[in-house]
Amino acid sequence: MLAADVTHRSIHVWRRNRDVFLHLWKSELSWPAVEPMLIMIGFGFGLGTFVELEGDQDYLQFLVPGLLAVYPMFAAISECGWGSYARMSMQHTFDAMMATPVSVDDIITGEILSGASRAVLSTFYILLVALVLTPWFDLIESPLFILALPLAIIHGFMFAALSLAYTGQVRSMNQLMYFFTLVALPMFYLGDVFFPLDELPSEYQAAAWFLPITHVTALDRALVTGDFEVSLLIDLVWLLVASAGAWALALWSMRRRMVA
Repeated sequence: MLAADVTHRSIHVWRRNRDVFLHLWKSELSWPAVEPMLIMIGFGFGLGTFVELEGDQDYLQFLVPGLLAVYPMFAAISECGWGSYARMSMQHTFDAMMATPVSVDDIITGEILSGASRAVLSTFYILLVALVLTPWFDLIESPLFILALPLAIIHGFMFAALSLAYTGQVRSMNQLMYFFTLVALPMFYLGDVFFPLDELPSEYQAAAWFLPITHVTALDRALVTGDFEVSLLIDLVWLLVASAGAWALALWSMRRRMVA
């Protein structure tokens, strides 16, 4: 693959998407802010009454770091899936951008940055709710929780790039659901979000290591609880390497689509 032709102009692509978001903020903010709260209430207060964890940890305390991982993932995937497909194939926004000094790689990278921004915003929603509930349920135990925001940039970039790489291969918006169903949802259920992995067979734990969300959840859990281990550095490096690989894959996939 040729070297990436990315310049400062990718920020202009991001700004364009930001301006559209600010224009539509009422509809854009509603469901992404409400759904995590519904999950927190339904699973944390409902299912949580039937779940017993080791030690004195409440199920809602276990759940919050997982939500900090999966809902930003959904936000990034949605932005660079349905959002990018609409801009590319329906609104022809990319065609208009290509008539300017903005390069193809600038457009691709700007789209990924928009997805990462959505992940950060989703993380902010969940942290805000968790902070409000902390006086009653001790959900946030460490001041390092604030680092979940820059962490969201990393894994948001990764998931946005993976989603955009897939978007470059589809020919119908309906096909985007395959990525969500076959990639995102399995990680939602199997990525150390709703139940501890260390209570499962070693074979499953080994397989879960290859799921990106597992590493995100581990890091978010450490930031919320303050329980750090050296192995978390491996999780961070894993995400950084995966983000670089996902970006390269998105560049390859979208170049083929946009210059064909």
